[in-house]
Amino acid sequence: MTGERRALIIANGEYDNPGLSALRSPAADAEALAEVLADRNISEFDVQVVRDETAHVIASRVEDLFADSAPDDVLLVHFSCHGLKSESGELFFAARNTRPERLASSAVPADFVQRCLRMSRSRSIVLLLDCCYGGAFSQGVAVRASGEAGVFDAFPGGGFGGRGRAVITASNSIEYAFEGDHLADDHARPSVFTSALVDGLRTGDADRDEDGWIALSELYDYLFDSVRERNPNQTPSRDIEMQGELYLARSRRRRIKPSPVPADLRAASEDPNMFTRLGAVTELQRRLMSENLSVAIGAHEVLTTMAQNDIQHIADAAGAAREEARVRTEPEVLRFGQVVRGSRPEARIRLAGPPIARACRFASSHSWLQVTEAADGAEVSLDLAEIGPFDGQVTVTGPTGEVEVRVEGEVIQEPETRPTPEPEPGPAPVPEPRPVHAPAPTPEPARRPTPPAETGPSRTKRDPFAVAAALFAFASAVYLVIIAFPLSSSVEDFFEDGGWTIIPLGALAIGAGIAMLTPKTRRMTGPGLVCGLALLSMIPFGPVALVIADGCLLVAAVCALVSVRRDRSFRLEMGKPQGALTVAALVSGICATLGLVIQAAGLFGYSSSRADEGAIYVMVAVVLLIGTVLGGFLRPVAFGVAFLGGVSGGGFAMVCALFYALPSTGVAYVGWVMALSMTITFTLVVAFAARKASAEN
Repeated sequence: MTGERRALIIANGEYDNPGLSALRSPAADAEALAEVLADRNISEFDVQVVRDETAHVIASRVEDLFADSAPDDVLLVHFSCHGLKSESGELFFAARNTRPERLASSAVPADFVQRCLRMSRSRSIVLLLDCCYGGAFSQGVAVRASGEAGVFDAFPGGGFGGRGRAVITASNSIEYAFEGDHLADDHARPSVFTSALVDGLRTGDADRDEDGWIALSELYDYLFDSVRERNPNQTPSRDIEMQGELYLARSRRRRIKPSPVPADLRAASEDPNMFTRLGAVTELQRRLMSENLSVAIGAHEVLTTMAQNDIQHIADAAGAAREEARVRTEPEVLRFGQVVRGSRPEARIRLAGPPIARACRFASSHSWLQVTEAADGAEVSLDLAEIGPFDGQVTVTGPTGEVEVRVEGEVIQEPETRPTPEPEPGPAPVPEPRPVHAPAPTPEPARRPTPPAETGPSRTKRDPFAVAAALFAFASAVYLVIIAFPLSSSVEDFFEDGGWTIIPLGALAIGAGIAMLTPKTRRMTGPGLVCGLALLSMIPFGPVALVIADGCLLVAAVCALVSVRRDRSFRLEMGKPQGALTVAALVSGICATLGLVIQAAGLFGYSSSRADEGAIYVMVAVVLLIGTVLGGFLRPVAFGVAFLGGVSGGGFAMVCALFYALPSTGVAYVGWVMALSMTITFTLVVAFAARKASAEN
């Protein structure tokens, strides 16, 4: 017989004693945790919440829970409050009426909770402690008590007479001191642990093995990683004594195992007769639309094999059948437009297609982008406080593929509303006598203040570092133009000796500076272009004037990165390359690097006196390779494509300059031709990628 599941949530955030600082999160966390545990789609706990009660009320509820339990019952107790330690080392849980100098009579002793645990008949008990532990001192005592508040010492294992119990704490033994009767570290708030607990249960992310159930061990692993990610100074701890696994909740993360297709259908998909295989595609397509996801995934696997390995006609038919089951979202881009700061706008992502295409999970790219799974889609809400444009992604992953839904918009300040001025009090006007036959004049409607004229979209203040990056880029371009023409005594020499190779570099620097000032490109495209262009300028090559110009580009790149860092609406991160154009850019960039290496090898083989010149080729090749690979993996995509644009343009200018500065012969010349053709290809591919990204946005 299956026992009951009962949960007791104890949340104390308000305290009568001024020495105990108020905790802002327990009330909200208690409501969120109670809602999740009581949700029959997630768990089946009968939940009781005790909020801001006195010590004797809390003790009574704890004792009732454990005393009225049966062996098969699952009991869960969650404390969210101050954890205090007496001068003798005993642990207490603070209640509303707790006095730090009278813990024994005004707080809930941990020893009392332990005794209740021992007396309970339940064989599955989970105790979650979201508390800060500190030394409690009498008023006026300023010496910290020795030792730590060992929570597991207060709840030792063994002696429970059943299957077991588990104690999970928000942190390990940490001391916070009382100075007089005031808690010194009033920043300690038990929100990180409980909010992670709620998120793990509600989203199903705590289901690490994706078997459809959240086990206690999986929940702890999720809490550990999530809390450490949000606060590296906080480390959850556990002491679990259980026989077998205890499952606390369900999840939607169930991994669907493919069901093998019938043997005759499998044989038909491999039959030598192409018409028989074509008929198998039709039957597999029908199974792909099935409500039974295991059947649909089995059919999808066979269709994938046929699309990859069969002849063109059959492969096209199998590919078209698979296309009907791909992951599709409506809309493909969430454009929130202008959002007033402080509001929480919401939108919905809907999934289209057969059941297998709608069996998806959702993940957001930023903490301000909150995604809640719903029927056939997800609810998306924003929690933004910074003024300015924002850009994020919601990744939708299913058995048949993955798509990204871009989320964009701009946070604006709430427009000020000017109240209509009230007329100043004065003597009441004496009405003038009017003829009886004269109609009463129509009262003139009150005039409302005219709203200010629209001047276009809200413009945010330019970041000073973005402006500085643009100015340094312009300075570099001016310097390059100034030193380009004196390199040769005539126009013919200017083109024959390679002075023209500096002009593209200057044009790119000007373009990067303009991008840093343009509202639509100054957040990602401008910084990416400046950084990519500056990467190739790290090599001290050429006359002193050229090195100084390159230095201006490096300073511009530093300012651009600071500007990106100050923009909290997105963050730079790494991700796998996406799309054929990105892969083509990586291949062409790597081939250009190979050409430079061949050129260097030719110089090394030609003469030992050319070793220094060959070393320059090697350095350029290494930097070009690093920039190419880095740009392919950078996210957001707009920043990565712009970064590749700077790398390819700077690489082209560098390859041209090296040909004129270091004469090549034999093998070295072949390598230079390869490097030049590949950098041109690199630049063209990046241009197409940028055009595609702009069209999608």
